[in-house]
Amino acid sequence: MTEQGSTYEAAGVSIEAGEAAVQRIGADVRSTFRPEVLGDIGGFGGLFALSNRFRDPVLVSTTDGVGTKAMIATQLGQFDTIGIDLVAMCVDDLVCQGAEPLFFLDYISIGKLDPSHVAKLVGGVAEGCRQTGCALIGGEMAEHPGAMKPGEFDLVGFAVGAVERDSIIDGSLVMPGDVLIGLHSPGLRSNGYSLARHVLFEVAGRKLGEPAWEGSETTLGEELLRPSVLYAPAIGELIEAVEVHSIAHITGGGIQGNLDRVLNSTTDAVVVRSSWEMPRIFAEIQKAGSISDAEMAKVFNCGIGMIVAVSPDHLAEALAVLERHKHQPLVIGNVIEGNGAVHLN
Repeated sequence: MTEQGSTYEAAGVSIEAGEAAVQRIGADVRSTFRPEVLGDIGGFGGLFALSNRFRDPVLVSTTDGVGTKAMIATQLGQFDTIGIDLVAMCVDDLVCQGAEPLFFLDYISIGKLDPSHVAKLVGGVAEGCRQTGCALIGGEMAEHPGAMKPGEFDLVGFAVGAVERDSIIDGSLVMPGDVLIGLHSPGLRSNGYSLARHVLFEVAGRKLGEPAWEGSETTLGEELLRPSVLYAPAIGELIEAVEVHSIAHITGGGIQGNLDRVLNSTTDAVVVRSSWEMPRIFAEIQKAGSISDAEMAKVFNCGIGMIVAVSPDHLAEALAVLERHKHQPLVIGNVIEGNGAVHLN
């Protein structure tokens, strides 16, 4: 009789736990399906049939992750909203080129696979997909013992959308006189967390469970884990309602590092910093690390998660559409003649 040799389980990878996790996430995944989804979960690839309502479709793809915000979720043991952040990072990029989000895939790498942990992560992804009409048609989970500790994880996503070829938004229509509309972001979304964690925890010695600031009804952990706003549905309706000249998703690099990507070579954008109030969490981060205004503007969105350029003739209608979606749109600047630069005044 031969003795049993080494096993995958003994090496730290549980195939049974992976199968149990797949069983748990099935209902959440199916709840995101659109009519174009073919088949069910469990195949080697997700199937999606492009609708014939597109005349001349161009596919647009994006990928992103949640960065070290995942570490905040791990420290708090709260995993049900970080998936919303993941979807936001991807689909809110898609709509910047006028694309309708169609389908989404996620990738979870984890130190030790706990089916309930994975179910919460995927549940958040599914919620983000439901809110944006994006089908979650596939994904992968990988157990990485030795490379990651039990409880540690990383979350990455991939989204595909479609836009009519003659409706691609690329900044070519931007012209002097255009108005810049900013959409409020109450928190960090998924950007700048390495700096935020360093100054809040290592420099200032703050704790996740303490009040976010004096008199705050939320803890520092709650503020840092605040889910990203999903802008895609509102932007999608806005594109249908008015001619939108450019759209910038404000992520890493801040306003200047993202808005300049959607200007053309004959225009500059002037953003008036005093036109909105920066959420308090950013002030706490800045104070904790004595961070300069310039560095804050380069790393964080500072309260503006999306910027849209429209003609002043369409301003009232654009604001009305965005307000219907419960956003807080503000006129934060305008476009002038120039050479593709962003001026943050």
